[in-house]
This record gives sequence, structure tokens and C-alpha cells, in this order.
Amino acid sequence: MQVILMDKVAKLGDLGDVVKVRDGYARNFLIPTGRAKRVTPENLAVFETRRAELEKASAERLATAKSVAEKMEGVTVKVMRKAGVDGRLFGSVSTSDIAEALVAQSFPVDKSMVRMPDGPLKTTGESQFEIALHSDVLVNVTVAVVGES
Repeated sequence: MQVILMDKVAKLGDLGDVVKVRDGYARNFLIPTGRAKRVTPENLAVFETRRAELEKASAERLATAKSVAEKMEGVTVKVMRKAGVDGRLFGSVSTSDIAEALVAQSFPVDKSMVRMPDGPLKTTGESQFEIALHSDVLVNVTVAVVGES
């Protein structure tokens, strides 16, 4: 299915690009979230009339993400979990735990923004993670997992 991108989508394209994607990806994710519309003559005409407005909104979101990134760069988040004597956790620290800790420090972060390529943390110690505030803005954050007795 061909769609018009209404926003920048990582690994797919920029605002206004006409791309071909799988039907399920378009129907289940891109179109319901407002990131794309089907390619029809009517939708192309509507997009061209709203192009400047959409570009301005996209630029504002990028500027907001960059300003938050400047404040968030180098932040250390402390998460407390029960752990054994060898440092292994009873459970794990996931994306939602890191997002909650950042929200507690007054950073507007959702759990889908936290990138954990190796999966949840299962041991105590410090680890570096990326937070994707925008598709173009990535911030490194240190997560310190501290064991409770």
C-alpha cells in the first residue's frame, strides 16, 4: 500500500514522502496514529494545502525535543530493586521503570522512548541507555540499579 507520511518516521521517510509499505503496517500502525494517509488524489491535495502547517508543527516538536535533550544529557537515574548477595535482581528493571524514574525527575518521557537493546536489566550496577525524544534526537542517560537488602 502506498501512503503519504504526515510526520517523519524512522527508517521509512520524512514528512511528505510517498512510500510503499506493507498493508498491515499501514492499516494497524501508520494510519491510526496519524503518521500517514493513503495515497489518493484528495489526500494529496489536502496534504499540499497543509504542508506548511505540518512542517511548522514538526519543527516545533524538534525544537522542544532538543531543548529537553540539553537538560537531560548526562542525567543519572537511580532505581532501587531487591537483589541477592551476588548482585542479581529478584525481577528486572524495564523500560517502564526507567521512564517512571525520569518522570519523577520532571522529564517528559514515555516508556516507548527508552531504548534497551539488550533487554531488561537483571543485575545491579550502572548502564548507559538512549532515550529517543524525537526520531532525530537521542539522549544518553545513565541508569544506576541499587540493590535493597
